Amino acid sequence: MSNSKSITVTRLVRRMRNLLEIELGEIWVEGEVSNLRKQASGHMYFTLKDEGAQISCVLFRGNAGKCKVKPDNGMQVQLFGEVSIYEARGSVQLIVRTVESAGEGELQAKFEQLKRKLAAEGLFDEDRKQPIPKFPKKVGLITSGTGAALQDMLNVLGRRAPWVQPILYPVQVQGVGAEKGIALAIDQWSDWELNGLPEVDVIIVGRGGGSLEDLWNFNEEIVARAIDSCNIPIVSAVGHEIDFTIADFVADMRAPTPSAAAELVVPDGEAISNRLQRLKSTMQRVTVGTVQQHQVLLESMKRGALSQSAERVLREPLLRLEQTAQDLDDVVVSSIEAYENSLQRLYLKLGTHAPERVIERRVESLGSMKLRLTNALREQVSKLESKLAQQRSMLRTLGPESAFARGFSVTLTEKGKLITSADDLEKGDKLFTKFAKGEVVSEVSK
Repeated sequence: MSNSKSITVTRLVRRMRNLLEIELGEIWVEGEVSNLRKQASGHMYFTLKDEGAQISCVLFRGNAGKCKVKPDNGMQVQLFGEVSIYEARGSVQLIVRTVESAGEGELQAKFEQLKRKLAAEGLFDEDRKQPIPKFPKKVGLITSGTGAALQDMLNVLGRRAPWVQPILYPVQVQGVGAEKGIALAIDQWSDWELNGLPEVDVIIVGRGGGSLEDLWNFNEEIVARAIDSCNIPIVSAVGHEIDFTIADFVADMRAPTPSAAAELVVPDGEAISNRLQRLKSTMQRVTVGTVQQHQVLLESMKRGALSQSAERVLREPLLRLEQTAQDLDDVVVSSIEAYENSLQRLYLKLGTHAPERVIERRVESLGSMKLRLTNALREQVSKLESKLAQQRSMLRTLGPESAFARGFSVTLTEKGKLITSADDLEKGDKLFTKFAKGEVVSEVSK
């Protein structure tokens, strides 16, 4: 027996969804991530739970790409999103907009507290910072021995200044206790003779990008104190350009990335070579011009009062002048050749240390990645084209053109409003009637 007061399941679930979305709206929720499933489409589905309850969550691809923190199983997170109901199953879910680490707020507060303390002690003052040498011969690298940041710095140093010798002090740059290893490396290099380390002209301390928790070891006070007490200039290169750490403020120079740090500490060898060539041309031009001026002056004196004895009087000075000009030209040529030979030796010396095999693997890896990316793009384009064809067919079937083709027409007011009843019209109103081909304008007379 039917009950006129009953409603359908769809209407019930829809009312529940509306109540949730209106009552709660967008909200922050904290809990532990579990049952994470990453779809090929880029969407993420997971469960957020605590000791007493759990809720299903969905992080769509568009929002996932904007999140700096990526959810993972077991991670304690804070989610910002909208509570809703998935109507097909009648299940409550949280549509996630933003993901943050649950401890990030505490870490940020700790960061600001230490920053104020060290600033008050003067560790950030400019007069405490050491100048970075313009032409270092050896560059110390305190970073992970297996990270991409090391390869980036080696590539830049090899390209810009092949005569510079990079020296690695491998350390752990992430995880519990990593700050102690970083501080120890800085302290030992500061007293390199006592610790049996090679002398370097400048040190780069850093790592690649990551979350605030990943970079936290460079925000520890022990690292800041080690940088401040080091007698060798230090460049801090932690994370990406938007990342700032305590190490950046204490260091003698801050670089936005490890690659940028390598560019800042060494000059561009190609630019130096070009400048030497320009100096050579300038010196030759000046020398030739000076000699020509003296020759003109001497010729003028010969034709003057000293014309009769000028040749005899000036013979020896002219010889000395010509010899001086020749010596000066030889010195210029010899200096340029010495610089060129020095650069060539440095290039050859670097060739014995260059990581060709690493570069070859990089090239092969890039080729493989390019092939996979091309195949993936082709597959995605094919899927999109198929979907577009289906939607185009559906549009032709359900669109207004199909109705027009069957003899239907649409009548609009002068303002473009659709007319569905004669009660909406008054005498004198203008009407616009559209057919499959063309349209007519009429006026209501009755």
